[in-house]
Amino acid sequence: MRFLARISIRLLLFNVLLVFLPAAGFFYLDVYEKELLEAQERAMVQQGRLAAAALSKGSGGGQSPGIDAEAAVRLLARLQGRTEMRLRVVDLQGRLLADSAHLIPPRPAPVIDRRSRYFESRALSPEARQTWLYRLGAWLYRLPGRFAGAFGPPEPPSGAETFYMDGQPLLGREIKAALDGRYGATVRPTRGGPRSLTLYSALPVRDGDHIAGAVLVSQSTYRILRALYDVRLDVFKVVLLSVAVAAILSLLVSTTIARPLEALRNEANDLLDRRGRLKGKFRGSQKHDEIGDLARALEQLTARLEGHLRFIEAFASDVSHELKNPLASIRTATEMLAEVDDPADRERFLAVTQREVARMEHLLSAMREITEIDARLDALSPDTAPPVDLRELLPQIVDGFRLRAPEGVGIILHEPGTPVRVAAAPERLDQIFGNLLDNALSFAPPGTAVEVDLIPGAFVTIADRGPGIPPDHLHRLFDRFFTWRPESASLNGHTGLGLAIVKAIAEGYGGGVTARNRSEGGAVFEVKLPELLGD
Repeated sequence: MRFLARISIRLLLFNVLLVFLPAAGFFYLDVYEKELLEAQERAMVQQGRLAAAALSKGSGGGQSPGIDAEAAVRLLARLQGRTEMRLRVVDLQGRLLADSAHLIPPRPAPVIDRRSRYFESRALSPEARQTWLYRLGAWLYRLPGRFAGAFGPPEPPSGAETFYMDGQPLLGREIKAALDGRYGATVRPTRGGPRSLTLYSALPVRDGDHIAGAVLVSQSTYRILRALYDVRLDVFKVVLLSVAVAAILSLLVSTTIARPLEALRNEANDLLDRRGRLKGKFRGSQKHDEIGDLARALEQLTARLEGHLRFIEAFASDVSHELKNPLASIRTATEMLAEVDDPADRERFLAVTQREVARMEHLLSAMREITEIDARLDALSPDTAPPVDLRELLPQIVDGFRLRAPEGVGIILHEPGTPVRVAAAPERLDQIFGNLLDNALSFAPPGTAVEVDLIPGAFVTIADRGPGIPPDHLHRLFDRFFTWRPESASLNGHTGLGLAIVKAIAEGYGGGVTARNRSEGGAVFEVKLPELLGD
């Protein structure tokens, strides 16, 4: 079953099957042969009727009906070889009165091609006869003779009558039917092989209301069988040639399919080590067919998988590093808490422990959130999300942050006069703009305002008047666990995951987020989402 499941074998079987479908024409040849035999019989009947009519007209009208033998001989002699059928005239007793075979010169025998004998008779050296090519050719030459009985051509009739003997009455069933006034017909094997037959048709010769004799028309089916044999042989040659061409083309096509797939399979087997880790990637392909597309897709897949695995390893390392500091603080505080007796010191160390535990809870909550976002990025699709008008959603988010903004820091919202609709979940949009506003408010100095601009095209900018972003931190700003604050600012409550969450959600919806510094001071975050057009 594995052998039959191979692509090359299936291609070969499919192509060979297509080749053998035209061979079904062999079955139609039987119908064609039947039609030819019926046409031959009709021609024989027509010629027999003409001869019977001519003899009936010239027959005597005496007391005893009969056929004039001399008139019958003259009639058949006038044919002068114009027909290939044999016509015989018999009287009421079945005696032969005239026979066209005795009056018409025999046709020359079919010419048999003797070219093969010429090639056989040519002398070859003993060394040449011992070569494998000569032996193969000789075997193929003798092969048809071994199956001549089944596949050989029909042999021409020998010309000798096998049923009606000279000097004996012709009283076959077809002649008896004609002498009874009916049409008689039969088929008998012809000497020369069982595949060669002779058709017999007998028609009555009338003398008034009486039967005077009969006309017997006979003809071999050799010409029909020979024509059908030639057609079968030509079809067989075409089928054999087509099978050879199909086999060659199948091998060529399967080579261009099976071998590249086998190479991909070998690359896949070598892709992982014993522990299931990636140790390489697909090399891709320069081919422009579907297999080349598959190889390039697998190359991209392994590259993305390798990047994702590196991210997981880095994420685990970052998580371990981020949890290490609060755990160290908790361990130190608890150790000191057991050694001191002063209530004030004990309260201070307890506060440190509670603060670090809260920090770990906040950090773990943020990690769980971004992990869920990563796991559900496929669900963040504009095709499945409900439409949301940012001109209605942004004011609600801004109003909420105005209530908890630092003292002396305001928020200014600029809206367009037309709706700006996007396909996204409202809670995810709340996370994007909430995290960006929280980040901007944490950097905005008192007496300034954070500016939020909603621009047609689903383009939102959030700008502050803070210290800006150091140039060497711009490319790391959206990395997970990366956070930066001025030396005078506190890191309390900041895990370095807020901007990473913003980026993950925006890209999940087919958009993006960027950051830059303002020329007049401060930072600007720009969010772009695909806008829904129309109603």
